[in-house]
Amino acid sequence: MKNHKPDAQLLWKQLEEDLVPRLGLRLPERVVYAHLLRHSRLAGKRQLRFSISWLARSVRLSDATTRHAVRSLAAKGALRLVDRTMAGHLAEVFLPDEIHAAPREGIVPSCLARRPGRTDLEEMDFLQVSSRREAIHARERGLCFYCLRRFVTRGRVLDHVVPLARRGSNSYRNLVSCCVECNSQKGETAAEDFLRSIYRLRRLTSAELEARLRALEALAAGQLRPILAPPAVVISKQKKSQRPRMWP
Repeated sequence: MKNHKPDAQLLWKQLEEDLVPRLGLRLPERVVYAHLLRHSRLAGKRQLRFSISWLARSVRLSDATTRHAVRSLAAKGALRLVDRTMAGHLAEVFLPDEIHAAPREGIVPSCLARRPGRTDLEEMDFLQVSSRREAIHARERGLCFYCLRRFVTRGRVLDHVVPLARRGSNSYRNLVSCCVECNSQKGETAAEDFLRSIYRLRRLTSAELEARLRALEALAAGQLRPILAPPAVVISKQKKSQRPRMWP
């Protein structure tokens, strides 16, 4: 069954007047999204397979800028990274009215309505709260996200995959646990470029590099969700006059 082709004029109006301000899309993100939209939904397809190099040439951006834009669009819900192989990325591209990552003011889709007593993981700041920082560390299981080296508790830090200087956030999609050495060396370098640099230094094998690049895509797509510990239960102290019963 073929997908219905949307009205191009209406689509571009929604993109410029609604989606760009709603998601805060920067120019590279707008260009990349529009190009992917043109070759997917406007062509009657929900999904599109592409390589970063092809996309970069098509939109006249650098590979690093294009790759960052794709990751950012995935994090903002404009597309979903379905698969990543040697042949490239397979992405599902969403129309402006299908993107609910940042609903219009006053409109909350029923599927995203917050249930009583629950907090939306996507809205959490994972840097400012200690229990959430621990959840990120626990997700990596004691290994540096970049070089895969195992480290002790004192040798670990949290790193912004997309640096704050490049409008990165404190979302679980943008924070990883890593060793102090990688955190210091990476700086504001794009994560993919940093991984390739430590691969050239033989700190990663080719298989590990490929796995780390896939992990970056999964992180941006929200597939590496940390597990938050339940809130601690506070037990009131017993009165001094009350002695606990001794069981045999």
